[in-house]
Amino acid sequence: MTLRLLLLAAPFVFSTPSAFAQDADAGQRVFNQCRACHSVEQGGRNGVGPNLYGVFDRRAGAVEGFRYSAPMRAKAEEGLTWNEANLRAYITNPKAVVPAGSMAFAGLRNEQQLNDLIAYLRRAAGAN
Repeated sequence: MTLRLLLLAAPFVFSTPSAFAQDADAGQRVFNQCRACHSVEQGGRNGVGPNLYGVFDRRAGAVEGFRYSAPMRAKAEEGLTWNEANLRAYITNPKAVVPAGSMAFAGLRNEQQLNDLIAYLRRAAGAN
């Protein structure tokens, strides 16, 4: 009985915390780091960075009226699309995804904060 219980509980005990919860409210607080350059409201302004409303599944470099860097335009021409995996990689280390890009942010390394930020962006940016 004890072995059976241990085997049933193992996936939960050995899972990473990110497998459990994403907190969009906590992600909103994380987004405060991004707010100096980005907005996320529908019809919101472009700042130093583009408006992020509708970012999920949007082709890179596609926000009307925003002047993207040459490296970002090149990635867009290569077909870079902002799915969750690409957003995670970019937010974690922008220069690894778009070398020589103009994003000044060094990256978000805390996995829980990253999960929370993704949850907030999904909610705030109109994603399903």
